[in-house]
Amino acid sequence: MKHNRTIARGAQAAALSAALLLADGAVAQEQQFVTIGTGGVTGVYYAAGGAICRLLNKDRKTHGIRCSVESTGGSSFNVNTIKEGELDFGMAQSDVQYNAFKGEESFKEGGAHADLRAVFSIHPEPFTVLAHPDAGVTTFEDLKGKRFNVGNPGSGTRASMERLLAAMGWSLRDFSLASELKADEHGPALCDRKIDGFFYGVGHPSANIQDPTTTCGAKLVPLTGPVVDKLVAENPYYAKATIPGGLYNNNPDDTETFGVLATLVTSADTSEESVYQLVKSVFENFDEFKSLHPAFANLDPAKMVKDGLSAPLHPGAEKYYKEKGWL
Repeated sequence: MKHNRTIARGAQAAALSAALLLADGAVAQEQQFVTIGTGGVTGVYYAAGGAICRLLNKDRKTHGIRCSVESTGGSSFNVNTIKEGELDFGMAQSDVQYNAFKGEESFKEGGAHADLRAVFSIHPEPFTVLAHPDAGVTTFEDLKGKRFNVGNPGSGTRASMERLLAAMGWSLRDFSLASELKADEHGPALCDRKIDGFFYGVGHPSANIQDPTTTCGAKLVPLTGPVVDKLVAENPYYAKATIPGGLYNNNPDDTETFGVLATLVTSADTSEESVYQLVKSVFENFDEFKSLHPAFANLDPAKMVKDGLSAPLHPGAEKYYKEKGWL
């Protein structure tokens, strides 16, 4: 009898182990992985993606979604990679979002990305021009004939640079060197005198600007004038902006410029639940989100769900915003 009871207990234990394994397998099967494409590791896009993932991952045991960040070439790269189904979410300038959805500017050849969906906007991104203090540059026009970094192909910075040059009647040939360094590379190149200046769309404050202003006293250059006024008037995704004086070393005065908004985008194919949980994790922990980078300090949810969004809202985001009464 004792032998039979031992067998019975063994059978029960085996059955229980099998049940637990099946349960673990079901949990593993249910777990979803999402990736956010960002930009260079020293830029605000990377910080934004990291902040979003951090908040989403806090409750991954509840919703089963695990988020990771990928450093990429920037806005245009992210949008194109989402279109190819290789990224779930991506950071993109508001002008890149607009042009990708409508199939305009650099997206003409590939056609409109009709499945692009907006999630929310984040921080303002003033177009920032920085010059070496010994380059003799006080206006953007002074950069003609100099060595200038126009941004890497695939970045929103590069797309915006090309649009500004076209509006001015310039081309890349108007620089003695039009380098294509990534955002992580242009600061050291400036201080090493390999270039005289660079153009960068970024949220402020940014380590990418702080480093060269501290290391070699780089100077902010304003972007103003009739061409800029016309661009802002004709394009709904542009707005005038001011980089406050004293924000960076050796730059005590306000710098007038213009720029776009950073936005988070996804595809219509991304599950409603994934998008819902992502936006919920950000806005239910909004004070924590704002504390994760100085560029987020003045964010307003009411503006984030509307401003700078050209593509339709993803249904998962729309569902949450309606629950909160923001739409």
